[in-house]
Amino acid sequence: MSEDWSKFQKLTQAEEYFDFFGLPYDQKVVSVNRLHILKKFSQSIQEIDENYTDLSVEERLNKYCEALQKAYQVFLESTPQEQKLFKVFKQKPKNVVTLTEITSD
Repeated sequence: MSEDWSKFQKLTQAEEYFDFFGLPYDQKVVSVNRLHILKKFSQSIQEIDENYTDLSVEERLNKYCEALQKAYQVFLESTPQEQKLFKVFKQKPKNVVTLTEITSD
C-alpha cells in the first residue's frame, strides 16, 4: 500500500486523481470546474487528515476517494459562484448596491 501512497502524493492534475481512484468523470465538467473541484477535494483531505489520525493508508485513500467523488458531485449540482470556495466569490464589489440594501422610507 505504501506504493499507492507514493503514487498518490505525486498526483497534481484533476484527471490524474480520477484515474488513480478509477472514478468516472465528464471531461467537460472537470475542464470547467477543475480548480473548484481540486479546492473542495483539498479541503476534504485536510478534514480527513485532522479527524482520522489513526487510519491505515488503504483506509485513508478510500476516504480520499469518497471525498473526490463528493467534490465532483457538488459541481454537477451547483456552480462555483454558489460554493464560494475562492476569495473572489466572497468579496462584495465596492461599487454595487444590492436590492436587499435598498429600502423605501
